[in-house]
Amino acid sequence: MKLIPVALLVVLLASASAAAAQVHERLSVIANGEKVGSVDAVRTGDRVAIHYDVKNNGRGPTMDEAIDLGPDGLPLRWTLDGKATFGGDVHERFARDDGIARWTDAMGARQAQVDGAALYIGQSASPWALGLYARALLKAPKNTLPALPGGQLHIDPLGPATIGTARYQAYAISGIDLSPDLILLDEQQALFAVLDTGGATVREGHEGDVPALSAIATRLTAQRYAALQQRFAHRVDAPVRIRNVRVFDPVSGKRGDPVSVVFADGRITGIQPLDAPASPGEALIDGAGGTLMPGLHDMHAHVSLESALLYLAAGVTSVRDMGNDNAFLPDLIHRIAAGEVAGPRITANGFLEGRSPYSARLGIVADSEAAALDAVRWYAARGHWQIKIYNSMNPAWVPAITREAHRLGMTVTGHIPAFTNADAMIGAGYDEVTHINQLMLGWVLDPKEDTRTPLRLTAMKRTATLDLRSPPVQRTIDLMASGRIAHDPTAVTLELLMGGRDGKPNPAVADYIDHLPIGLQRRRQQAIAPIANATDAAAYDGAMAKVKQVLKLLHDRGILLLPGTDDQTGLSVHRELQIYAEAGIPIPDVLRLATLAPEHYMGRDQQLGSIARGKLADFILLPGDPMRDLGELHRIAMVVKDGTLYFPSEIYPAFGVKPFAAAPKLALPKATAKAAGSGPAHDAMDEFLF
Repeated sequence: MKLIPVALLVVLLASASAAAAQVHERLSVIANGEKVGSVDAVRTGDRVAIHYDVKNNGRGPTMDEAIDLGPDGLPLRWTLDGKATFGGDVHERFARDDGIARWTDAMGARQAQVDGAALYIGQSASPWALGLYARALLKAPKNTLPALPGGQLHIDPLGPATIGTARYQAYAISGIDLSPDLILLDEQQALFAVLDTGGATVREGHEGDVPALSAIATRLTAQRYAALQQRFAHRVDAPVRIRNVRVFDPVSGKRGDPVSVVFADGRITGIQPLDAPASPGEALIDGAGGTLMPGLHDMHAHVSLESALLYLAAGVTSVRDMGNDNAFLPDLIHRIAAGEVAGPRITANGFLEGRSPYSARLGIVADSEAAALDAVRWYAARGHWQIKIYNSMNPAWVPAITREAHRLGMTVTGHIPAFTNADAMIGAGYDEVTHINQLMLGWVLDPKEDTRTPLRLTAMKRTATLDLRSPPVQRTIDLMASGRIAHDPTAVTLELLMGGRDGKPNPAVADYIDHLPIGLQRRRQQAIAPIANATDAAAYDGAMAKVKQVLKLLHDRGILLLPGTDDQTGLSVHRELQIYAEAGIPIPDVLRLATLAPEHYMGRDQQLGSIARGKLADFILLPGDPMRDLGELHRIAMVVKDGTLYFPSEIYPAFGVKPFAAAPKLALPKATAKAAGSGPAHDAMDEFLF
């Protein structure tokens, strides 16, 4: 028998001990039934090494993290290095020593005195961090900890959840972003899954459980938003008179003299002189000389249960959903129509993508022209309004797709697929083009360049010096004008992507960034596009200036602009409209585009889009005058959708957002109670401020 030297034996035993102490956690990121990324975390003692990589829709973060944990389970050191979603560099640092926390993120270097426990929130952290936060919060008094760089985190137990034969505990972590993060922990409090209604991040080997996890996410989220609907939806079983308001008329583009607007049973029953007496039994709202205008639209939405309520808080009462989970969206529309949850009126488009390594995992992904045509028929049979084509679609299939859509009574919009341009897609049957970068890139790209990648953002730098009088530009504009091709610019998203600079409020949210929860504030002070130097920054700034010039050119040529955001906060609609005004489009025209024009486009202008007797009670109350300053759109005091009243000052705190305006005074008539669950009854003519 050969003897092992003592020194070697010590090394082998130490290695075996270290291996035994090592804990390896692997998570899969699943979207629309397909794996799009992974989280690989290795814990050795109090040190955790994490590799996080996601690639969905041609983009996603790649990050390496190292965390040193203290005896309290909180990070003592944390480094994050890699690439953000669109390729920007990330080098984030955190350290805690002797009661001082120091960190460097996209907002720069800062420090804070830490008295007691405080939890640093990684700006670019992987989903694994949610398990770390949860374990710390569960040990904290009242399950709450101060957060760095600001605010506080709280965890709520949501009860047990059984997946297969295993039992987990569900929790909601709030304080990071607009909506709580839903997670499942196992019996050892290790992260099993991060829940989402359209997918999940789940422990490796359990990818087949994602449908069940999504169902749990939908149930838990629906319960939350059903409870919020009961709190925030004010239904008055009486005619409601809004006294002393000036009505904005999108047809004339003018704001009228003070009047009273009356509605009952969800419809406007009168626009009456200010001194007209109220009839017995009416509820009264003091408009205080503010502006009453039709509800706003977001013509490029991807609605969730969370964003549905946020849209209402922002005065957006109608949206066009440009692509969603095909099981989730009809259920959401039903829930909103039934009054179970709050949300805008939703027009559903059918999302149609082609198969490639860069495919967006949404809607239907077609592998052939025949499959694409089957998808068109599937969407038509279920009442979708339009077909939306995406980046990986084979351009050669588009003529057949548009013919079939038109035959079935639908129109077609979408991105410009890779390796073609807007002119070709208009010729192939597009009725509308979405995203202004999709339109403009055809003027600067080589046909062989691949826009399925982040190039569809980064190549916008080339437009900074674009001559809008050049033949390629004029040819596209002529085609759109002669063919009455509409355009959904989502200019605010381009501003968000190109205007971000580390440490500075993004211009897309600069007007209201201090109203947002800390996690969102941090993201909105971070560069999104990769900016290597001052030349890059200047090129993106120039590209955004060119975007505004194109908007004005399109408007002047009579091409219909459909305000949309591709965002889920609702507030971005306000900035989209401000960009149009900054481009030189007159404010009355901008407000018409936000209200009546989309309804005319969708054939609903007899019911919606302006304030008139017989139309649906669908409008917003502003304390001031948006004709003077579109920033007034943030300050919405009341939203009425189908006759139900919502007060943003009540809604926003549920999302960690500081309200923008107080609610108006409301007086209810005697013996008029609100609908069950929507608040208490009130004595005759009691006035109160919601």
